[in-house]
Amino acid sequence: MNKNQRNRLAAMTGYKTIFDCPMARYTTFRVGGTAEAVYHADDLEELSQIIRYLNREGIPCFVMGRGSNLLIRDSGISGLIIQLKGALATIEREHPEDPTLLLGAGLSLADLLSYCRRAGLSGLEFLAGIPCTVGGAAAMNAGAFGEEFCPRILEIQWLTAQGDLRVTERAQLRFSYRTLEMEKDSVIVRVRVQLRHDSEKTVAHRITQCLRERRLRQPLEYPSAGSVFKNPPGDFAGRLIEAAGLKGKKIGGAMISEKHANFIINTGGAKAEDILGLMDLAESRVKEDTGIELEPEVRILGNGFTDSR
Repeated sequence: MNKNQRNRLAAMTGYKTIFDCPMARYTTFRVGGTAEAVYHADDLEELSQIIRYLNREGIPCFVMGRGSNLLIRDSGISGLIIQLKGALATIEREHPEDPTLLLGAGLSLADLLSYCRRAGLSGLEFLAGIPCTVGGAAAMNAGAFGEEFCPRILEIQWLTAQGDLRVTERAQLRFSYRTLEMEKDSVIVRVRVQLRHDSEKTVAHRITQCLRERRLRQPLEYPSAGSVFKNPPGDFAGRLIEAAGLKGKKIGGAMISEKHANFIINTGGAKAEDILGLMDLAESRVKEDTGIELEPEVRILGNGFTDSR
């Protein structure tokens, strides 16, 4: 962004935009360079105007949830990072007997599951422990324990690159393993989900079970981005990386977890380039040993937000 664009953005958003923002504190890896600007959006109309302005000026933007499933390069990011807050992170329910919810995309899964437990609404317990927002869970079709988020969705409300509001209903959604196909540069703002009634005790028990399983299987005591690679058909990325003898392999402050080989952890002072080095090593070793090409689940962002290696 040039000086005039920065000034215009500041005038449009005020205190909601932070310029030259270090991103390590915003990501669960706790690594990454500086973002040119971070905008905390809390109003749909204002967000629409901002997106329209960015599109007109050719300024790239990226919507970031809780910073999981994301690796930001040490060189940082140009353009605007958007985080959804306030009115874009709410829970709406038309009637107490209705098990459908309209969710703001900026709502954290932890807050959503806390509400579901109190309300006795079941169907999303498998998401417990994923440090993600509703929008992020939809965009990546988050899943665990053999279940996925997108089949629970009734509709998605989203903004086009021109700032226009659109609604896509369940029948038109195109999703697959860890993927939801959306129009380029679209921004998910609300998600309507279909749940089912159950007792608070039962929902709480299922959430506790899922959290316990995560603690047993995953290195939650260290900063990480979750699963680094997608599981290839008929196999598990973690098993392939472990079979390649890479558990415990370190580059700088980054290490392939000894607890779960599909996790790269920040043991202290890691840089994005350390993590990328381990990803490259895992991909090349697994391909050499098995012929299987691992596909990253983690998004890698640098200048201009292009996924890049």
